[in-house]
Amino acid sequence: MFKILVDAYGADRGPSEVVAACLVALARHDNIEIELVGKEQELKNFLAGKKYDENRLTITNADEIITCNEAPVEAIRTKKNSSLVVCIDKLKNGGYAGMVSAGSTGAVLSGSVLKLGRLSGLSRPALAPMLPTIKGGRVLLIDCGANVDCKPINLCHFALMGSEYMRVIQGVKQPRVALLNVGTEEAKGNELTKTSYEIMQKLPINFVGNIEARDALSGDCDVIVTDGFSGNVLLKSIEGTIQALLSVIKSGLKSTLKGKIGGLIIKKPLKAVLKRYDYQAYGGSPLLGTKQIVVKTHGSADVTSLLTSIEQVLDFAEKDLLTKLGNTLSENKLDIDNFA
Repeated sequence: MFKILVDAYGADRGPSEVVAACLVALARHDNIEIELVGKEQELKNFLAGKKYDENRLTITNADEIITCNEAPVEAIRTKKNSSLVVCIDKLKNGGYAGMVSAGSTGAVLSGSVLKLGRLSGLSRPALAPMLPTIKGGRVLLIDCGANVDCKPINLCHFALMGSEYMRVIQGVKQPRVALLNVGTEEAKGNELTKTSYEIMQKLPINFVGNIEARDALSGDCDVIVTDGFSGNVLLKSIEGTIQALLSVIKSGLKSTLKGKIGGLIIKKPLKAVLKRYDYQAYGGSPLLGTKQIVVKTHGSADVTSLLTSIEQVLDFAEKDLLTKLGNTLSENKLDIDNFA
C-alpha cells in the first residue's frame, strides 16, 4: 500500500477540486492511501455525503495557507502549520510514497530543498514537466523554473536525471538528450551551453546535440536540458501559443455559417487534438533530485490534472524512481570543483 500526501490548499479552484481528485484516485487505485492536509472541518464538509473508504482517506489539520504573494523561504520558516509545510515535514519523517501540491511554486521548491535535501552527489534538483510532441510522443523538459541561474554541472546533472527518468518512467531504452540552444551547431550559444555541450558528449547518455526552441515539440528528442529561466520561458511560450491558436481556430469556426458547418465536420478530430495538447492531462512537474518524491502541479489544476499528479507519485514509487536516480548519480560522479 502506497500512502500519498496531498496539500489540499494552494490550487486556484479551491480545495473542493483537490478533494474530488482524491476520491477519483482512491476509486481507481486500490493500492493507495491518501492523507489530505489542510483545514480539517472545511475538508470534512467537502467530503460530507461522499462515498469513500475512511481507512484509506484521512485528514491532518493545518490551519495556515501559504500564498503566491509571500516570500517563499520566509513563509516556509514562519508558517509551520501551513498545509504545505506540514506535508513536507511529514514526508521527511518517512512512511509516504510522496506528495502533491498545487501551491506556490517558490514555496514548494524552497521547502522541499531545505527540508528534504538533495540526493547524494547532486548539485541541484530540477522541475521536469512532460510535454506532448507532434509525433504523438512525449518530451521531458528539465529544468523549467527551479534554477534560474545554472552552471554546466547543473545542466549535466539534469541530463543524467532526465535520461534515467525517461528510461524508467516512459520505457525509452536510449533516451535522446538534447541541449536547448539558439542554434543546432556545436559552436553556438553562450559559455554555459558551449561548456555543457562539450561535457555532455562525454556522459554515458544518448546526447544528440543542440535543439532550438521551435523544434521543442518536434519529437526529435526525448529530453530537453536547459536552465530554469530559459525552460520556464519555453514552457510558458508553448502553453500560451497553443491556447492562442486554439482560441483563434474556435473563433474562426464560429464566425460564419460555412465555418460552423465545417466545425461540425471536424468536431471529433479537433477534440482529439485539444486533448493531446491540454496540459492538464499531463499532470504536474516532478521535482527531480530531492530525497523524497514531490510533484508540483499547476495552480490552475483541475480534477484531471490533480488526479494525474497523484498517479505520477504512485508510478514513481512503484518503479522505484528515487533509487534509480540515486544510482545514476553515484555511478556518474561529477567533480563540482572541476566545473566552471
